[in-house]
Amino acid sequence: MNPVPKLIAKRLALGFFSLWFVSLGVFFAIEALPGDAAEAILGQSAMPETVEALRREMGLERPAIERYADWMGSLARGDLGRSIATGRDVSDLIAWRLSNTLFLAVTAALISVPLAIGLGLGTALWRNSLFDRASNIATLTSISLPEFFVGYVLIFIFSVKLALLPSLSSIAPDMGFAERLFRTILPAFTLVLVVVAHMMRMTRAAVINLLAQPYIEMARLKGAGNARVILWHALPNAIAPIVTVIALNLAYLVTGVVVVEVVFVYPGLGQSLVDSVSTRDLPVVQAACLIFAAAYILLNLTADLVAILSNPRLLHPRS
Repeated sequence: MNPVPKLIAKRLALGFFSLWFVSLGVFFAIEALPGDAAEAILGQSAMPETVEALRREMGLERPAIERYADWMGSLARGDLGRSIATGRDVSDLIAWRLSNTLFLAVTAALISVPLAIGLGLGTALWRNSLFDRASNIATLTSISLPEFFVGYVLIFIFSVKLALLPSLSSIAPDMGFAERLFRTILPAFTLVLVVVAHMMRMTRAAVINLLAQPYIEMARLKGAGNARVILWHALPNAIAPIVTVIALNLAYLVTGVVVVEVVFVYPGLGQSLVDSVSTRDLPVVQAACLIFAAAYILLNLTADLVAILSNPRLLHPRS
């Protein structure tokens, strides 16, 4: 019997369990925040009657376990709740911001993934060359720098000194694709510089590790050139580790955009999360955290499945 469906079912079950565990952690982490949520929303000058009325509206007088059960029941029905700050449905409030975050992440991924794989193959092909050393220095430098520092440096260069790109990524719902892409260049480029290094170095390491295998030596003895050896013999067998690191970095592009969105005031889900934390808009905070967690779990699950499906020993088990 082919074990692949069983493994996929196990990964899916583990993903749902992880998402439930995240929801538990998010809810009770918010519960552990100091101070009263209703008083924090209304301010210290609010009347006690007003604070008590808001507490009843938010259900804060009820036990935490009961409120968590109600929240999970609402999630099971697809209801994310209602924003305390605006009174709007959370799903309507974050839908546009989530689309902006996905647009930013997809833009960065379309640039970083081909660039990282190309650089990884190039450095493996010309190992110990000047190109390899320069690429390693550049990637180590980009890995060492935090996202907010890279973002501010890019703003200083391209917005302040060269005046080529806007420093703030102000995006409107009715904005055209070209204008939207233009205002997304700097935050997308920041994410590219951060994530391309990890993917490039993993691609290089995976290919170089395979180049020492006996079948690679046999291919070279048959007269195959370095480019053919890497592209036709080494790269297909390095798919699993490369896809894994790509999926992890794509998960970061979706879940780790919070800092970049804050730096460029990009109207995405990360910026909405930060604003909601400052205003103690708990339903929005909970929904945003769950969406980020679900995206991260889904991409990790995809990496696991690709690694499983690319393994011939799993696809064709011995009887």
